[in-house]
This record gives sequence, C-alpha cells and structure tokens, in this order.
Amino acid sequence: MSELRVIARHAGTVLVGQLATMAFGVADTAIAGRYAPQALATLSVGSAVFISIFVGLQALVQAQLPVWAELRGAGRHAEVGRSVRQAGYLCAIAMVAGLAALLHPDPLLRWADVPPELQQQVKAYLGVLALALPPALLFRAWSTLNQALGRPTLVTWLQIGSLALKVPLSIWLTFGGLGVPALGLAGCAWATVIVYWLLVVLAAGLLRTHPLYTPYAIWRRIEPPHGPTLRAFARLGIPTALAVIVEVTSFTLMALFIARQGTVAAASHQIASNLAAVLYMMPLSLGLATSARVSWWLGARDERGARAALRTGLKLAVLLAGGSALLIALSHQGIARLYAGDNPQVVALAGTLLLWVALYHLADATQGMCFFLLRSYGVAARPLLVYCVLLWGVGLGGGYLLAYRGLGPWPALQAPGAFWSAAALALALTAAVFMALLSRVVRLRRPATA
Repeated sequence: MSELRVIARHAGTVLVGQLATMAFGVADTAIAGRYAPQALATLSVGSAVFISIFVGLQALVQAQLPVWAELRGAGRHAEVGRSVRQAGYLCAIAMVAGLAALLHPDPLLRWADVPPELQQQVKAYLGVLALALPPALLFRAWSTLNQALGRPTLVTWLQIGSLALKVPLSIWLTFGGLGVPALGLAGCAWATVIVYWLLVVLAAGLLRTHPLYTPYAIWRRIEPPHGPTLRAFARLGIPTALAVIVEVTSFTLMALFIARQGTVAAASHQIASNLAAVLYMMPLSLGLATSARVSWWLGARDERGARAALRTGLKLAVLLAGGSALLIALSHQGIARLYAGDNPQVVALAGTLLLWVALYHLADATQGMCFFLLRSYGVAARPLLVYCVLLWGVGLGGGYLLAYRGLGPWPALQAPGAFWSAAALALALTAAVFMALLSRVVRLRRPATA
C-alpha cells in the first residue's frame, strides 16, 4: 500500500472521529444560540477557558504518540505496554492541575476584563464542565495509543456513537421536557459530562478484552513510577504541552478580550472560532496520522521511508487547506446564517470574520502539520519559543493593540476583526519558520540512522 493511501486512510478515520467530537461544540453553539444570545456569549467565554486548559493537558499525553509508534516500529511491544501504564501517572497529574484551574477561573476572568455579570454564568458553566475533564483526558490517552498503533477505527466508532447521544441529550437538558426542567447552558455541560464518562468506561472495556492490545500486555498491574520513563515523558511532553497552551490561548483568549465589545461581537466571534476549530480537525488528523507513520519508519530505522511519509502528509494537508479556505471565502455569508439564524447583526459581523478565518486556516494547517512532524524528530523546545514570540506577541498582542490602542497608522478598531487579522499574520509567519526548521532537522539526520 502506498504512503498516500496509508496516511489518507488513517487520517480519514481520525478525521471522522474528530469531527464527531468537534460537533459537540457545534451543537452546543447552535443550541445555545437558539436558547438565548446571552447563553451564546457565556459559551464563547466558557469554552475558551475550558479549551485553553484541556487542550494543553491533553497535549501532555498526546505528545507520547511518536514514542509509542517508534517503539512499535522497532518491535518492542512489551515496552509499549510499560510506557502506556506509566502514562497513567501523567494523566493523574494532569487531572489534578486541570480541575484546580477550571474550578477557580476567577483570576483569568478578571485579568481578561470579562464583564462581572458574565463571570458568574461562566463560572457556573465551568463548574459543571470540570466533571468531564478526568474522563476526557483518559479517553484521549486511549485514542493516542490507538493512533500510535495505526488502528484508530475503534476510537472513531465510539466518537460517532457519542455524538448520536450528545445532541439529543443537550437539547433535552437545555430546553427541558419529560419532567426535566430547562437547565439552559448548563444542560449542554451536563450532557458532555455524561457522554465522556460513558466513553471512558467503554474504552476501558475494549482495552481489557480486544485482541488488538494483546501483544502489548497493557492490562497488567501498574508498576511504581519509573524515573527515566517519566523524565522522557517530561522532556517531550512538557514543551509540547506549553507550546500547545500558547497556541490555543493565542486563539481562545481572543474570546475573552472580545467579550468586552458586547454580546454581538462575542457571539460573532464564537461562530468564527467554532468554524476555525472544526476546520483544524483536518490538519490535526493528518498530523496525527503522518506523525505516527514517520515515527514508525524511524523506529524501523528507515530514514528514507520517514522522509517519504513526511512529504506526503505535508503536501496533502496544504492542498486540502487551500480548498477549504476557498470554499469559506465563497460562502461566508451563508455559513454565518446557518449558525446565527435570523439575527442580522450577528450574521453580518460573523460573515466578515469568516473571510479572515479562510486565511487563518490555510496558515494554521501548514504550521500545525510542521509542529507534529517536528515532534516525531524529537524537536519540542524550539517550537515553543516560536509560538511565544509570534502567536502571543504578534498575534494576540498585535490584535489587542489594533483593537483597543491603535497600531501605527491604524486607530483602535474596537472590532473582533482586529484580532483575527493579527492572528492570521502570526500563523503565516509561524508556518514559514516551522517549514525552514523542519527542512533543516530532516537534512541534518545522519545517513547512518537510515
């Protein structure tokens, strides 16, 4: 089977599952928008906080994908099992840190100047959603293992099934019925909690009984913490997690800064950010698939195969991102109406933001793929530095100046478009730097390791 078919099949399977999971957010956005505009604004801020915390913590676990794929490529199956068990300690640490942050978001909300009347609603929403963090992290660890083994199908089927449960459950709990009172936005959060706990129970059952995992003997009594293994996790996982936190917060903190512009701006930004997040599932899926394939070749000590997989995945990602960006640019107003219904102010503003989303996505897909591929080669610290300078400095910082202080010849715009334009520029610069860095890393690999 050609590299293109292997990567495309793996990525396509992952993409379906990722889109099913992302549809949680799409459904919640649509449900909240029809429940009340204030609920949509609360969801915009609350989901920004949750995503900022959760995505960074899951990156700590997901960073082990190339490690497990490389061990598998080298035929060291027993070591895969031991490494997965040691990752349980990693998940436990991440859970404690995440719960503390979600249950006490006051400093972040005050720092971002979120209006006081919105803060209480956001805290109530996060208080419920925090219960979904432990199962969500455990499920992410299991899905990462499946991707490293090149078998993501089980994960995808569970994710599709979870969506079929999540949507009607969210509608029921939000609007009430059949003896259940209307819970409003909290209903969406409770539906997420229920679904994720069910997912992790099913995943644990599969891990114990499915023959896919038999060669790795994963379901054994966990060993005491192993210092060298945990330090290796930290060397790759901590810079990766911090880099992802910088990347995600440069995106999600826009919602907190835009919230001060009012409900229309916050709701319009929620539509744009939700679509951008859905679009990112394509390069994310390709990044996971390509990274697993590249790491497998590296474990098998085939440098030429690793380079072929790298080029194939990167070209495919750029091609698909370009097509998606063109489609958004041509249909931005129609997409905005699908989200906002008959609210003309939100439709008009969101439609304008979606034009920036098209450019944002093209750059985001390119840099995201490079980030995954650099990790396959053990490069994690340098991307963190690039993200800090460009995404926080140029993107978020530049957007804030352009929106509220003015920047050079441009006066303060007081509009969410200021943040989206600066973010698109920052991602384009990041993509260029990552491409150059990846080219250098691959070129400097010694032929003796091939």
